Amino acid sequence: MLNKSNKRRIIRSITILSGIVIVVVVLYFVFKALVIISPPDVTIENSNHFSKIKIDTNYYIVGDNWLKKNSSGLWEMYISGEAYQRGLKCGLLSQELVYYQEHVFVSRIKDLIPSEWYRGFLRYVIAWFNKDLDKYIPLENQLEIYGISNYADSYFDFIGNNYQRILNYHAAHDIGHAMQNLNLVACTSFGVWDEFTADNSLLIGRNFDFHAGEDFSVNKIVAFYSPEKGYRFAMITWGGMTGVVSGMNMEGLTITLNAAKSEIPLGARTPVSIVARNILQYAANIEEAYDIACKFETFVTETFLIGSASDGHTALIEKTLDTTILFECKENFIVATNHLQHPVFSKQELNLENMAEGTSVYRYNRVKELIHEVQKFDYRSVATVLRDQHGIMNINIGMGNEKTINQLIAHHAVIFKPEKRLMWVSTNPYQIGKFVCYDLNKVFSLAEEKIYGGEICVDSMEVPADTFLYSKKYISFKYFKDFIHKYKNNLESATKKEIDEFIKSNPEYFYTYEVAGDYYNLLGDVEKTIDFYNFALEKEVASESERKKILNKLEELNGNTGY
Repeated sequence: MLNKSNKRRIIRSITILSGIVIVVVVLYFVFKALVIISPPDVTIENSNHFSKIKIDTNYYIVGDNWLKKNSSGLWEMYISGEAYQRGLKCGLLSQELVYYQEHVFVSRIKDLIPSEWYRGFLRYVIAWFNKDLDKYIPLENQLEIYGISNYADSYFDFIGNNYQRILNYHAAHDIGHAMQNLNLVACTSFGVWDEFTADNSLLIGRNFDFHAGEDFSVNKIVAFYSPEKGYRFAMITWGGMTGVVSGMNMEGLTITLNAAKSEIPLGARTPVSIVARNILQYAANIEEAYDIACKFETFVTETFLIGSASDGHTALIEKTLDTTILFECKENFIVATNHLQHPVFSKQELNLENMAEGTSVYRYNRVKELIHEVQKFDYRSVATVLRDQHGIMNINIGMGNEKTINQLIAHHAVIFKPEKRLMWVSTNPYQIGKFVCYDLNKVFSLAEEKIYGGEICVDSMEVPADTFLYSKKYISFKYFKDFIHKYKNNLESATKKEIDEFIKSNPEYFYTYEVAGDYYNLLGDVEKTIDFYNFALEKEVASESERKKILNKLEELNGNTGY
């Protein structure tokens, strides 16, 4: 039998344990109460129910709005009305695309972060981080997102409720480049005008290198919006995304995003895609775009490249966590990669570090080199620059090198001719498929007259696919990519013959030799490992962090073997 002393200890232990359980449960429910974001209030008259009608394979209508897949593989969507109804119609039309995009995005996160425990931990960190996200997003945008979320799939409820998930996804671009080690964002864009174009008009080109996996880019949507307030506009997007990363409005104002290096933020602010959406919907010129940008607080540093038909040129809005500055180039062209250019930021430590160690300055210089080489641009030569795979002075630095303008990872590329309201959008894969041309005047005219169903693009102005797409080099690149995917977690299971073929597939790329070195290291062949790491260092290494990584591998080998 237990004596009184033991009984007291047991009772005390049970009491303490019970207290801990109660505290944990209370903290859990307090946490849940704090991080759950409630959707905005919607009045009954705004919560109309719509029905989706299937007209044909990959062609649907909801009222006078529609979604269809064109012959080039791009989804085209027209959405009109007030905010919540726009969201409902967009969500209903693109329900399957929203599910697909969410599925591949979640799969990509699992790929980047294999640890289930760590993903679970990050889920709570991001939930806490974004607990006030809705306070920094205008009500109009919240209503539209809420409308879409009505048609999100409950399968992903383990991440959060529909509204909270779709809202949080709008910050994915920001989180992707705040967590710089994920290497999700590295875009390139430029504008040319006056003597640098064949007809002296403004031309803008951009690669959107937000890489969330090959599958993420499959279902691109070219969306045409006719909102109740503001200007009609077009943007390139994906299922569930109402923020803007690339777009042009009917005033001839364009906007594209370029991430810059940021401090790790301490709390949520307005996602940059929402800032860009408000600029595109409500700004008619560069000054108005700048005024709108100044009204928002963002939680990452971003460059907004603004093109304007009324101004006749482009400018950069460079926005940090505490500063918003307009930068205009003295020459009749402008280039934006991933560093800040205004003199105010010339001594900013983070910007200087990014310029010294990253790929941004290299790509910036390569674009400038090509601008001076081409001199007189039309939309075809803009596409040629966006597709360029060479290093400075046309050196071959390997397919997929992050220092190239075309890293063969782009979600999309787009070309704008604002005065004519013309927009060219790349088709898969990357930016090497053909560019399809849209005349926004024609598209909105047909939509408002409720004439739709046929092709809305301008066939006579398309840019043919890059010849690289049909070359042996592209076949070699596909082998290279397939090898990386196949053996990413079990490299040692590859054969030496496969490794030899892998090296031949992309022989000028530093990473090819780093992988080969990793392979022989796993096999215990120190001599070959060291040789391949040294070969990698002889090539154009993408960044200083990559160089240091290889040097660290060599140092570890030398320390362990006495070489």
